[in-house]
Amino acid sequence: MAALHDLRYPNSNLAKLLSGLLAVALFFFVAVSAVAGFLVYQIVRPNRTPASYDLSVMMGHPVTLSFPVAGAGGIREGFFFPGLRGAPTIIVCHGYGSQRSDVLTLVSALQDQQFNVFLFDFGGHGNNPPGTTLGYREVGELRSAMQTIATRDDVDPNRFGLWGVDMGGYVVLEVATTDPRVKAFIVDDAYSDPRVLVQSEVKRSGLTVLPMVDKLSDFGFRMLNYQFKSQPPVTGQLPRTRGVPKLFVVSEDRQVLATETMDMYNRAPDPKQVVRTNTAYSVMSDDSRKNYETQVVGFFLQNLPPTASAGKN
Repeated sequence: MAALHDLRYPNSNLAKLLSGLLAVALFFFVAVSAVAGFLVYQIVRPNRTPASYDLSVMMGHPVTLSFPVAGAGGIREGFFFPGLRGAPTIIVCHGYGSQRSDVLTLVSALQDQQFNVFLFDFGGHGNNPPGTTLGYREVGELRSAMQTIATRDDVDPNRFGLWGVDMGGYVVLEVATTDPRVKAFIVDDAYSDPRVLVQSEVKRSGLTVLPMVDKLSDFGFRMLNYQFKSQPPVTGQLPRTRGVPKLFVVSEDRQVLATETMDMYNRAPDPKQVVRTNTAYSVMSDDSRKNYETQVVGFFLQNLPPTASAGKN
């Protein structure tokens, strides 16, 4: 009878208990949501340490090359390192939380073999305003860069090679699966969907011990990038790269991305290769990085030799 009385009257002890539990649950949900929101904010606005450049003292005689950014507006600036006149161009795409200055040694190694080489900072990185979409919008940046480079009279406009790591790898895959001018490409610790990198960063934060923080972070990122809600994972487009030489690099110390990259390697059509490394490119020792860059250069020399196209001598 006491229990029946408690259910009938809202001021009963049971009602107060239920109200208290509901308040605690609501507070916990709001707290976890706040944590997830803060994580997403940090992920899409990575720390930047813009580098300063003096092209007059840089090796390789680079020149500044500007190109428009479709959709985002404004002009993006990159460095073009000239190689053999009429040779193909390798575009080097840096990774998440990185910038073009971090891949200059790879650029030098490629230019030494007479490739034309181009690199630039993605949005939210380097000297650009903060804010990244982890690959969605950045695909358009790479496409715009290719269009501008193709108008030069000292390159082969129909032969491009692409290299990219994590975020840059996703961008490379999106472009390589849709642009026939890409004749060979390398992706290092790539992912099929930017949401994968969000989960990787959330896991790395150690806050996945909180229930639902991973799901709420994913939801927050999707809401921030709602315009890309219909963008499917790049995995489904991999069959379009049949006949295009490709190299997948897997780092043992980035397990989430390693799993993603191996899955894409297994799904990709021939010709394809896979290379395993102990550490990510960004944290390699000098010797390891030199060996890595030698492999990258060797891949492009074999599959996209820097010969001059007709009429470009």
